[in-house]
Amino acid sequence: MAPRVRFAPSPTGYFHVGSARTSLFNWLFARQTGGTFVLRIEDTDAERGRPEWLDGIISAMAWLGLDPDEGPFHQSEAEPRHRAIADALYGAGYLYACECTREEIDARTHENATPGYDGFCRDRAVTRTTQTALRFKVPASGETVVDDVIRGQVVFPHDSMDDFVAVKSTGHPLFALANAIDDRDMGITHVIRGEDLLPTTPKQLLMWAALDEVDAPVELPLFAHLPMLVNEQRKKLSKRRDPVAVESYRDQGFLPDAFVNYLSLLGWSPNGDSEIVDRATIVDQFRLDEVHHAPAFFDVAKLTHLNGEYIRKLSSSEFLECARPWVDPAKAQWTPEGTEPPWPAEHFDEAVFAEMAPLIQERVAVLGEIPAMVDFLFLPEPPFDEAAFTKVIANDERAEGILLKAIEVYGSCEFDAEALHVATAALGEALGHKLRIAQAPIRVAVTGKSVGPPLFESLAVLGRDEVLRRLEGALRRAER
Repeated sequence: MAPRVRFAPSPTGYFHVGSARTSLFNWLFARQTGGTFVLRIEDTDAERGRPEWLDGIISAMAWLGLDPDEGPFHQSEAEPRHRAIADALYGAGYLYACECTREEIDARTHENATPGYDGFCRDRAVTRTTQTALRFKVPASGETVVDDVIRGQVVFPHDSMDDFVAVKSTGHPLFALANAIDDRDMGITHVIRGEDLLPTTPKQLLMWAALDEVDAPVELPLFAHLPMLVNEQRKKLSKRRDPVAVESYRDQGFLPDAFVNYLSLLGWSPNGDSEIVDRATIVDQFRLDEVHHAPAFFDVAKLTHLNGEYIRKLSSSEFLECARPWVDPAKAQWTPEGTEPPWPAEHFDEAVFAEMAPLIQERVAVLGEIPAMVDFLFLPEPPFDEAAFTKVIANDERAEGILLKAIEVYGSCEFDAEALHVATAALGEALGHKLRIAQAPIRVAVTGKSVGPPLFESLAVLGRDEVLRRLEGALRRAER
């Protein structure tokens, strides 16, 4: 039988990079083995779930190219079956009614060495009502062993486990029950998920054995718990503290292939010395039993560097297409969330951008950096960096002479990048300045910034008249 794996996210927040890694490893395993990748949305938490979170999961997976073979299925649609199975488990004695409130449990157990439920209602034969939860009766002795593909055998003594809630007092089945039923019904053969869910696995194994008694027996799937993702302090990634939303990386201009490549390195390594590997190679080389169990550092700096390498590998036409959402409001949907187009659509000149694109491609690490590098080309006035203007022009006594000389020289010299380079070096020499000093106020006057794409190519693209106008404008601005 071909493997069947599932990715089962809950739509209760942005699409976490840890969830994306889990989705990817499931997808890779299915593609590598000729199996089936199932997407199941665990949407039973109506209080925390939102439609926009679900849309985010679907769109982010599509952006990453993690196409499911089946689904998305919604766990909430299977609730009638979950409830029916819960009734059967209750009737068979695997579940019992509990009327304890959380406050009552805490009051009884706050001094206990072992936290958790104390089994108060286990043998009290509490009548099941709309006010009672249903707890699973964990065996009093013995142990449950999880055979994990990545971690080997993990032993959970039963005396360290409490009788966990399987059904809330509202009648809604919880994770351990609903998940096990869904995995059985969908024929899941491998459960590949994050390390944080390992403590729930013995509960699911106990539940699985009980389900075999009240429903048609189903072979237990293999479990593989992926290593935890940590930040630079080696702490678990936190939604509150760390940049973990996949949608944010998409909107900053990371490339999906670069993001997939980086995610694949979080717990697994390709063959050879290079970590830059294409998707087909990752699919071919990926092996679930070669995944490491040590925590994986989610290094944003490394991801950004890798993305820059991917950008530079694009062909000219590919780069222009990828850059379009960031530069051309009229011809492409403006995708970066929460931002406005950097200039009016009528100001954009596709030919001008295409001329500058090769220079920009070599200098950006993410596509979102492009507008700030070319905005001076499409705005009527350069967007001045006030600190740079003050330092390089207003407060530097050399600047006025350089700009006046540049106006004189640029008015008559050839206006291509090479000629402008030679002319600027010459005017600097005539004033007793090195080229580095001479070009600094010219760059700020024309582009508004002290750093950016190559100056002389930028001047040539802007054209003689516009460059002269901006040099004169900078002089007037400095006099204010």
